[in-house]
Amino acid sequence: MGADVTVGADEDPEALVGDLTGGLGADVVVEAVGIPETFELCTRMVRPGGRVANVGVHGKPVALHLESLWPKDVTITTGLVDTYSTPLLLEMTAAGRLPAVPSLVTHRFTPSEMEAAYDVFSRAADTGALKVVVGAPTHDAVSLPAQERAA
Repeated sequence: MGADVTVGADEDPEALVGDLTGGLGADVVVEAVGIPETFELCTRMVRPGGRVANVGVHGKPVALHLESLWPKDVTITTGLVDTYSTPLLLEMTAAGRLPAVPSLVTHRFTPSEMEAAYDVFSRAADTGALKVVVGAPTHDAVSLPAQERAA
């Protein structure tokens, strides 16, 4: 998906970032998992003047170690999906300026299956859910009713 470097589950991401940056740290670190350990890992891997973007949904408190972050002048941003920017993002995707990554969609549900969709997403570690789409069924081809084809 365009990554320059990936880290396996059996590797040490902190050591890899240190090696790749000469010990300085990453410009931007994204916490997208939503567990305290990954947030704290991100704050250790960011370079002075860097940014930590926390988009993971945390279900429990996370320690913010200001004693180690203040000297680094780090910016931390948080937030869920911002519906304000959704129309712009959809326009950019439709225009081909923002790539859609269909491989991230792991599960699809119809609106009548909303409860099942929430269940699958809430158990992502068990179900393997990355992105869950709820909407009308998708079609490979469009067919018009006979009266519309004749018009």
